Amino acid sequence: MEISYIKKIIKLLESSSIDEIEIEEEGKKLRVARNKPAPMTYAVPPLPQPAPALPAAGPAPSAPSAPVGEKSYHEVRSPIVGTFYRSPSPDADPYVTEGQSVRSGQVLCIVEAMKLMNEIESDVEGAVVKILVENGKPVEYNQPLFLIDQG
Repeated sequence: MEISYIKKIIKLLESSSIDEIEIEEEGKKLRVARNKPAPMTYAVPPLPQPAPALPAAGPAPSAPSAPVGEKSYHEVRSPIVGTFYRSPSPDADPYVTEGQSVRSGQVLCIVEAMKLMNEIESDVEGAVVKILVENGKPVEYNQPLFLIDQG
């Protein structure tokens, strides 16, 4: 089965009230099930900003104030169970890093499932605030992978 076909099945499941679907084609079986966990919201402190240059003389700068409020971020979740990889190969640079701006449709990572490398794309534009999974670690269906600040 083509990954695009599997992705279409997953999107169909997500947009319907069906909780589970099983398809058998050409001797291959695909079962997709959803469990609707409560939405997860992560509060992540803002990215550190570079300190301004100190004046040659004058009063000492005051300590920075604590963040006033916490912000909610968009979660990019794994559409499948598999192994998370940040780059296309072990010696390549990662697709994205924390703090990097991303556009909708941009590849963020790969999740390997059954020897198939599935590119996971951003569904929003924004900045990567946090990468929630370590390279080479297993991920579950619907597990948050990235936090994206759309602001």
